[in-house]
Amino acid sequence: MAEKKFEAALKELEQIVEQLEGSDVALDDALKLFEKGIRLSQFCAARLDDAEQKVELLLKDAGGTLRPAEFEQTDGPDGD
Repeated sequence: MAEKKFEAALKELEQIVEQLEGSDVALDDALKLFEKGIRLSQFCAARLDDAEQKVELLLKDAGGTLRPAEFEQTDGPDGD
């Protein structure tokens, strides 16, 4: 699963949630889906943690202190 991309894992997790919420799933099947969902959730959480650490590294100043940086948000692709 380590090679799976975050977006694909998240989409699969969403599908599992829909299956568990929207249909009559046998107990054994529901447990298998739930277990797979937990693994996918843990994978996604780990990828998000990795991304957060990378962002924190990018925001450290020369002394190693984290500094808040303004995020410039534009309304659209042309900045309007």
